[in-house]
Amino acid sequence: MATSRYQPAELRRQVGSPRPKTRENKETLCRNVLIYGHCRYEDQGCTFSHDQIKGNSSQQDNSKKVLNVESPSFTPSILQPINKKPTFSSQAVTAPSFTPRGLGAATPSAILDTEAPMFNPASIREFTPSFDLSSSATITNGSLHDGAVSYDPFGMPNQNLAATPFNPYAEDHNAMPGAQPTYFQTQNAFAAPLQPLQHHLYAPIGPYREDLMPYHRLTHDFFLPEKLREELQRKAEATLQVMPNSQLPQLDSYHSLVALDTSHRKNANTFGYPSWVYKATSSKTGNLYCLRRLEGFRLTNEHAIRSVKEWRRIDNANVVSVHDAFTTRAFGDSSLIFVQDYHPLSKTLAEAHLAAPVAVHGGSRFQPKPPITEAVLWGYISQIASALKSIHANNLAARCVDLSKIILTDKNRIRLNACSVLDVVHFDVKRPMQELQQEDLLHFGRALLCLATNTLPVQLANLSVAMEQMSRSYSAEMRDTITWLLTPAQPPVPKTIDEFIQGVATHIVASFDQSQHTADGLHSELFRELENGRIARLLMKLGAINERQEFEGDRAWSENGERYMMKLFRDYVFHQVDGNGNPVVDAGHMVRCLNKLDAGIDERICLTSRDEQTSFIVSYKELKKQLANAFGELTKATKPNRAF
Repeated sequence: MATSRYQPAELRRQVGSPRPKTRENKETLCRNVLIYGHCRYEDQGCTFSHDQIKGNSSQQDNSKKVLNVESPSFTPSILQPINKKPTFSSQAVTAPSFTPRGLGAATPSAILDTEAPMFNPASIREFTPSFDLSSSATITNGSLHDGAVSYDPFGMPNQNLAATPFNPYAEDHNAMPGAQPTYFQTQNAFAAPLQPLQHHLYAPIGPYREDLMPYHRLTHDFFLPEKLREELQRKAEATLQVMPNSQLPQLDSYHSLVALDTSHRKNANTFGYPSWVYKATSSKTGNLYCLRRLEGFRLTNEHAIRSVKEWRRIDNANVVSVHDAFTTRAFGDSSLIFVQDYHPLSKTLAEAHLAAPVAVHGGSRFQPKPPITEAVLWGYISQIASALKSIHANNLAARCVDLSKIILTDKNRIRLNACSVLDVVHFDVKRPMQELQQEDLLHFGRALLCLATNTLPVQLANLSVAMEQMSRSYSAEMRDTITWLLTPAQPPVPKTIDEFIQGVATHIVASFDQSQHTADGLHSELFRELENGRIARLLMKLGAINERQEFEGDRAWSENGERYMMKLFRDYVFHQVDGNGNPVVDAGHMVRCLNKLDAGIDERICLTSRDEQTSFIVSYKELKKQLANAFGELTKATKPNRAF
């Protein structure tokens, strides 16, 4: 029951039964008579008046006494037609019956102290719900006040919904820009459903050529470039190469030795012993390694060979990793073997850039090679500096910065090789590590000068003449860099590789940027090969199901049920013909259909039998399920189960 906001405050309070006043109660008409027409307590001691006619006359007399002749006349501001309404509302019928004080429950003392107001049933208004959102009233403590926004319970679900678009690829949906924080954890379920990843066909990810139009693309553009594929296949061929009827022995756990030296002459200039290089396969792991053999070396101290363990801590991209070292007599002499990583088809910098002697009419002369560009030379400087920094940081010295021992494994990609050999060979000759590191810088400068002047290390005698020759082709900064490496340090302050790196930092950054571009190119080619694995698995599954002669005693297994649908799909993808009956060989159609089958999309296709008497309209989603069921029957019978 609601009270009118135009009533006085004392009439809106909740009141109990009025106090019995013998003189006033006799003149007051009973409420039950007003509401129900009679009072059930009239004969049980109700002290109020039950004469309705008398009550009406008394009220008229009281109203006459209240009027004053001198009071101003009432003039309404807006004249409106008066509609007569019933005296009592419809809810007054269902109101509870009035119980006098003497016959009902006791009234609280706090209420008895106040004057009981007169009950007016006309003040009860019938409740009518309002759905007007423009209302400016609100409820506070049970009453309405103007100037506030009304509360709409039916509009709540739509008030806190985020207006930002839903991103199915976002890991945290609440952290998206413009997203509203949510209280309930399940609210995201009503924002938007998660969609499966769209399997596109070779999405264009850079870098890519800008000078090609869409109609310029050929079939091989979907796969690995020919040059890169040829290079990788040549390395794979070199890795699997073996020597039939080889006389080379087997060393401990290494077998299938293949000689990698291109020169058959013994050279003892670098290590003091003739050295040979072999490729071998480990019988323990099955991996390929490079074995460097020092011929005729006799180990006099067991601690010398243990120094190789310290080189296992070196983990640098420009240093060939060393795994082990041991001695053997399998070659008919006492030999020292170093086990290193194998890089197929690698060349030394001397073989790649320096002139090699060529026999001409019983003599020999040098065949000239093009000079090295300054950008490539700065790249070599950055990589060698990175290798020396890692070696010197581990309190070691390379001791072998020689062009014949620095290998070129890829385009402008070099690695220091055979760094641990001299630590074992010259173990008995104790030299300070600081002195050995200073020699690394000196050998570094000599190697760069040989590359810049296209001179073999054994022929580099006059450094001043070589520096003058180098200055004609390269910048002054290159000249100053090589001069700094070749100039001995002034004691007591030695030169360090960190100081050198600070001087060539700008070129190291340029070299790093170039390597990043190379990585981006390889990543782009790798992304192009992303679909190959998925397509290969589908082709193997289809090949295992289609045209199977017999399975579990059923000769028509591949021609019935789900297997027959796979046969029709095989014809749809690979055996299409044109209007003249000529075969249609479209690689794009084949790849597109196989990708859709692997994704299991809802697109429907029409599969027709070869006699054109039977047609099926089926979706890729259903075909994927049928392929899985048919291939699952084959895998269950596989012993052992090696299926994918």
